[in-house]
Amino acid sequence: MTNTILILGGGIGGVVAARRLRALLPRDHRIVLVERAAEFVFQSAYFRLMLGRRSRAAITRPLANLAAHGIEVVRGEVEAIDPARRAARVNGQGNVRELAGDHVVLALGAELAPEAVPGLEAAGINLYDPAGAERLHAARQRFRAGRITVLVSALPFKCPAAPYEAAMLLEADFRRRGLRQSVAIDLYTPEPGPMPSAGPEVSRQVRGMVEAKGIGYHPEHAVAEVDAASRSILFANGARADFDLLVYVPPHRAPRCVREAGLCGASGWVEVDRGTLATRFPGVWALGDMVGIPLASGKPLPKAAVFAQAQAEVVAHNIAAELRGEPMAKTFDGHGACFLEIGDGRAGFGSGNFYAEPAPAVLMRPPGRLMHWAKAAYERYWLRKWLN
Repeated sequence: MTNTILILGGGIGGVVAARRLRALLPRDHRIVLVERAAEFVFQSAYFRLMLGRRSRAAITRPLANLAAHGIEVVRGEVEAIDPARRAARVNGQGNVRELAGDHVVLALGAELAPEAVPGLEAAGINLYDPAGAERLHAARQRFRAGRITVLVSALPFKCPAAPYEAAMLLEADFRRRGLRQSVAIDLYTPEPGPMPSAGPEVSRQVRGMVEAKGIGYHPEHAVAEVDAASRSILFANGARADFDLLVYVPPHRAPRCVREAGLCGASGWVEVDRGTLATRFPGVWALGDMVGIPLASGKPLPKAAVFAQAQAEVVAHNIAAELRGEPMAKTFDGHGACFLEIGDGRAGFGSGNFYAEPAPAVLMRPPGRLMHWAKAAYERYWLRKWLN
């Protein structure tokens, strides 16, 4: 019997789920992936765009490459989802149609919403956008003196290490160019400390790395509004900060079509079984940045590519097992890892079990050159493995 697995979203989770399902299932089963963008851009390499060490073409692959592996790629915007019917309305360049599957994998990621903070979009550069990374590359080269502010505008956000990496990489770049004494760098965040979901020891270590570089670190600062004209940020606690160059992490939220489908819980993110990634709707699974999984510590599982990939593997294997009439044997165990670039050709590496109780068991390896080169090599490897 022919079955259709409909995958909504062509990020890391969607691509891995599609490729793994294709490898696990006979060719008479259809794998259909829907994505609004024509190309996949590897987000962890945005810093290489920022520093001018990689072109966008080098970190981009056409999603059409998946067709060679027996995956149907539909380019279009997911406008609505009917989870009870396992169907979605897709607008592909004005051509609206309904697609349905025997199983549906939701992998649409998080929606970036800089407009949610008054004045933010007009005043700064979006760190989580490839065009923003290219803008920052040009701005960095022009900047000779003044104050750079890295701003985390809301919680939660994906790639929890990213704002800390951005601040440290910028610091190293200005120091290399002999401009550091003329440039002040500050990082403001509503978090109580860096990467709090990884535990207090990792948070302490990352804060130490940031402050050792002379970067001003300001936790528990939730932004209220940004004034582009006066180049200033007003925080909810009454504090104000000035900037000459603003680099921001935008607010994140679940995609509109997901919110309107009634898939989100009290956290604002899709509720799933933390082991299988199954939603409350039979045959509908969700993974990656769009899900909200609470940890024993009370904090959420971080939104990170490593978790999206691991969850995609679990979902793909369990869908294939169900179609073969076998028990679903795989579960997501909460293990993950993350590189932390600190500049000067060095990177740290954190890894561990985020599902551990009563608190995550995560360790951070001291920064070194090996991890810096390992991260660059992994980016190339990932693109070759999944999208060539």
